Amino acid sequence: MKKITVYDPALCCSSGVCGTDVDQSLVNFSADIDWIKQQGVTLTRFNLAQQPMAFVENELVKNFLQSSGAESLPLIFVDDALVMAGRYPTREDMSRWCGLSLAPKIKTIQSCCGGNSSCC
Repeated sequence: MKKITVYDPALCCSSGVCGTDVDQSLVNFSADIDWIKQQGVTLTRFNLAQQPMAFVENELVKNFLQSSGAESLPLIFVDDALVMAGRYPTREDMSRWCGLSLAPKIKTIQSCCGGNSSCC
C-alpha cells in the first residue's frame, strides 16, 4: 500500500484545525485524511512548528525550504517522491496517487428467493 507524507507549515496544532479562524482547506484535508487512512493508506504529517528536525533530516525537504521558503509549504510526498507543493491535496488527488476508487462500495443483497420472484 502507498505511503503519504505531509510536511505542513507552522500550525498551531497537529491538524491546524483549531482556534477561531480555521482554514477551510485544513478542515477538508482533515476529513480526507480520515478517509484515506480508512482505505489502508499510511499518512504521516510533520508540523514545522512542532517537528522542525523532520524538515532538516529530509534532504529534499531541506533543499526545497532553502530555495522556496516556508511559504511554499505544504509538501506532499507519496512513497518518498514529491508530488505536490504549496497546497493540500484533495481526496481525488490522494485516491489517484494510491490507485483507489472514490465510488462507494455497494453491497449486493440476495433475497431469500435467490432471484425467483414466485417464492415470495
